Amino acid sequence: MRYFKLTIAYDGTDFHGWQMQANKPTIQGEIVHVLQRLTQERIILHGAGRTDAGVHALGQVASFRTQSPLSAQEFQRALNALLPPAIRIVGSEEVGPDFNARWSARGKTYRYRLYRGKVVPPAVWRYVLHYPFPLDEDAMRDAAARFVGTHDFASFAASTGSEDDEHEHSTEREIYSTELARSADNEELLFTVSGRSFLRYMVRKMVGTLLDVGRGKLKPEDIDRLYEIKDRSKSGPTVPPQGLVMVEVRHEEAWRVGKP
Repeated sequence: MRYFKLTIAYDGTDFHGWQMQANKPTIQGEIVHVLQRLTQERIILHGAGRTDAGVHALGQVASFRTQSPLSAQEFQRALNALLPPAIRIVGSEEVGPDFNARWSARGKTYRYRLYRGKVVPPAVWRYVLHYPFPLDEDAMRDAAARFVGTHDFASFAASTGSEDDEHEHSTEREIYSTELARSADNEELLFTVSGRSFLRYMVRKMVGTLLDVGRGKLKPEDIDRLYEIKDRSKSGPTVPPQGLVMVEVRHEEAWRVGKP
C-alpha cells in the first residue's frame, strides 16, 4: 500500500463545499471520482478541513492510499488533466503510512477579503465581500488581536459542530495569530487568522463581529465578554462565504517519506 498527500487550490463558487454529497458537486467528490478512474479502486480521501459552499482554497490538503503504481507526479498530471479547471492539484507527494491530512495537521490559515472601494472589479467579485461604508479600522484591529490565545469560541460558531468533526462538542480553540491589514493596492481590508482548528462558520462569524466593531455596534472589549456569555446571537453576523479562502495547512514535515 502507498500513501499520497495532495495540495489543492479551488474556486468554490460552483461547488457545495468540500465534503461529498449525493447528487451535488463538491470538491472532494470531484477528486475522488477521478482518483477512482485512475486507480480502479475505491478511494477514501481525507481532507484537512471541510470548507463550506462558496469558500475557496489556495492550500487545502488531502490524503489517500492506493496500490496504484502511479508516481506522485503522474497523479498530479492526470488529476489536473481530468478535473474541472476550478480545481487544481498544486502539489503531490508520496508520504508515510502515518500521515493523515486531517489528524496530522498542526495549523490552518484562513483569509477573508473585504473590498473597500466604491466599485468591485469584475475579476474579483467572486472572492470578496463588498463593504464600501465607513469603518473604524483601528478599533477592528484592537478587536482582532483579542482573538489570539485559547478561548471558548461558542459565540463565534454555527449551532452545530466543527469543521473537523461534527461529534466534537468542545468549543474551545487556540488561535495562533491574527492580522487585519490593507492590501497592497489599498482597496481591500484583509483579515488573516491562523489556529490549530476552527469551528464551523467560526472565521465568518469573527469577521462579522469585527464589522460590528468597525460600525460601532460593538466595542473591542466586547470580544472578551462574548467568550464569557457563549451566546452566538450577541456576536456579529455570519458574513457570506465568497470572501473566505483557506490559505494553507501546516503539517509535521517528519511525515514525509524518507524522513527519520
